[in-house]
Amino acid sequence: MKTVNAYAAPSATEPLVPTTIERRDVGPKDVLIRIAYAGICHSDIHTVRGEWGPQQYPLTVGHEIVGVVEEAGSEVTLHKVGDRVGVGCMVDSCRTCANCQQGEEQYCLNGNTGTYAGVDRDGSITQGGYSTHIVVVEDFVLSVPESIPYEAAAPLLCAGVTTYSPLAHWNAGPGKKVAVVGLGGLGHMAVKIAHAMGAEVTVLSQTLSKEDDGKRFGAEYYYATSDPDTFKQLANTFDLIINTVSAKIDLDAYLSLLGLDGTMVNVGAPADALPLHVFTLFNQRRSFAGSGIGSIRETQEMLDFCAEHGIAPEIELIPADGINEAYERVLASDVRYRFVIDAATLA
Repeated sequence: MKTVNAYAAPSATEPLVPTTIERRDVGPKDVLIRIAYAGICHSDIHTVRGEWGPQQYPLTVGHEIVGVVEEAGSEVTLHKVGDRVGVGCMVDSCRTCANCQQGEEQYCLNGNTGTYAGVDRDGSITQGGYSTHIVVVEDFVLSVPESIPYEAAAPLLCAGVTTYSPLAHWNAGPGKKVAVVGLGGLGHMAVKIAHAMGAEVTVLSQTLSKEDDGKRFGAEYYYATSDPDTFKQLANTFDLIINTVSAKIDLDAYLSLLGLDGTMVNVGAPADALPLHVFTLFNQRRSFAGSGIGSIRETQEMLDFCAEHGIAPEIELIPADGINEAYERVLASDVRYRFVIDAATLA
């Protein structure tokens, strides 16, 4: 076992504190990664505060991780010492179920192993990327292209693939009208990626305060959802809506913006149920769907796509002792657009 520095939540109600955690010995198929940067995702906050269910504490979170391979197991063939790599939301799956066999391990029928708060094969609780090192089986480690700015690469491992996956699956591209609900950590990536895919992109945000940013990221249009006229003006317009917000919204109002055979996909994960009237779906043969992260194959595809198109998240780099303040700012929507922890400050 290797003892490494980390930040952890002692309970659901206490601030995160510096600590040490144990990493397993490097097995034949494992790589030891020295973490360089770790992004802060809203999911981290939901998890440590017990909003998605009870947790075992102390808990180290973080599933947007980039770093360098420091040691490779004797049977590792995909990565070598010195490689720039990344780890996203999962670190293993059963590998045997129908979904895993199809390369959709994010939908593992036996439950994939989350990068944190998951149950590992030895029965231990996985600990995430707010730390100096992590050990991960090679198949769940991504190659991070050199052309992506190092400190900005981390949020791609969650925010990037979480938006890329539904955009690719529902064929966003030339001739498609795509709306993005919310311009936060997920939303700004959805705009950049959909624009690069060739879609006509519209942002739907509560106010027009980020309109300049939205258009700089590639949105052709930007509307305030606080204005009731927006829903009248845009009725029956879109082929695809990506909802990135983690709060309750009026689903019927947003679904009414879809045209014939349009689909609204939720990637934001509110803690409360979202009611809707099925008659809204009957009209225009609309669909309401969800999408969870992305497969390892899709994640690598997304990284290569972002490298090819010069896409990177907008970030604010912080030291480890700024994590608790960053959490409060995320909750207050006071970040443009993703906090990234400099793991060197954990050493």
